[in-house]
Amino acid sequence: MDRRAFMRLGAAVPVSLGAAGIAPALAATSTSSAVPSAIAPAAGWRVYQMTTDIRLPAAAAPAQVWVPLAAPHIGAYQRTLSSEWHAPGGQARAVSAPGYDVRMVAIAWPEARDGQPLTATVTDVVAIRDRDVDLGADPAPGAQRESAAVLREYLRPTQLMPTDGIVRDTARAITAGMTDDMTRARAIYQWVVDHTCRDASVRGCGTGDVVAMLRTGGVMNGKCADINGLFVALSRAAGIPARDAYGVRVDTSGLGFRSLGKAGDISKAQHCRAEFYAAGYGWIPADPGDVRKVALEEAPGGLPMTDSKVRAARALLFGAWEGNWVAYNHGHDVALPGSGLAPVPFLMYPQGRTAAGTLDSLDPEAFGYRITSTRKV
Repeated sequence: MDRRAFMRLGAAVPVSLGAAGIAPALAATSTSSAVPSAIAPAAGWRVYQMTTDIRLPAAAAPAQVWVPLAAPHIGAYQRTLSSEWHAPGGQARAVSAPGYDVRMVAIAWPEARDGQPLTATVTDVVAIRDRDVDLGADPAPGAQRESAAVLREYLRPTQLMPTDGIVRDTARAITAGMTDDMTRARAIYQWVVDHTCRDASVRGCGTGDVVAMLRTGGVMNGKCADINGLFVALSRAAGIPARDAYGVRVDTSGLGFRSLGKAGDISKAQHCRAEFYAAGYGWIPADPGDVRKVALEEAPGGLPMTDSKVRAARALLFGAWEGNWVAYNHGHDVALPGSGLAPVPFLMYPQGRTAAGTLDSLDPEAFGYRITSTRKV
């Protein structure tokens, strides 16, 4: 099925990249979470409130927690309208990890307060919309180009996504004889879809260790950070700027995919997507990981890759993604400011440590966090 035809037929919300802009991002530290009355989203924009509640026992002090913040202004699809936090008895401040402008709130409780639990609330109000890049159109010669410095950054290897060795050799084999970035990126996308499999037993979103995946010598199992990370690493190794986008689903799918959305309690709805850059088009969305999620989870017992719904997802997710997801950042090897801990591969889960040790970021209940999403507009 043609990707654009599917979006026209299946969309319950407008698919529009030509809508007027949203007001600039606003950072604040008050406790109000109301959408400012001056915000009037244009057609295609939807506004969500994401709230992360932290609750640790008094005995956890001294304790530190790092909560990712929604990216303030990212592409033409996301505007953060406000980011606010409140931590009674704690010390909370906005900080950034070096390298990729990974933003977060760092919260510290040096000691318990009269035996009371350690609590904090972080709230983002975010406007988002669908993306759909017309890949059938000729590249626009006058299109705005990304800066050379940014493109170099997204060709660089990371700790778990090297661009030499088996990654480079695989990328060369996939793209042999191909001369333009769009053709090579499409070939890499199709290869990743064909050679990976979503594994429900993997915790969280996976680790993103692409070398370990390639060394399996067979079907490469994982989740979104693994599958989409593989796409990004292979693209970079082929000389195509590419990046992961780490975030969380905030609403159900309006395109008919029950497996590609989550509303209400989104504590376990983290998802990373991917993008690659092509001159004349800009940053182009891609999500082979969600193609494999549809195959595994859309129906009980899974669906074959020949199923019409899987084929629709495969066509859709090279060049488009649905605006029911909020991006935090594009970061890798993220150092948590003031932690003294080793960098984490990526930041889309709250991180924390207490008097008893490091908290399990992949277990919201054991950690003591809950993330909820509410549509405002």
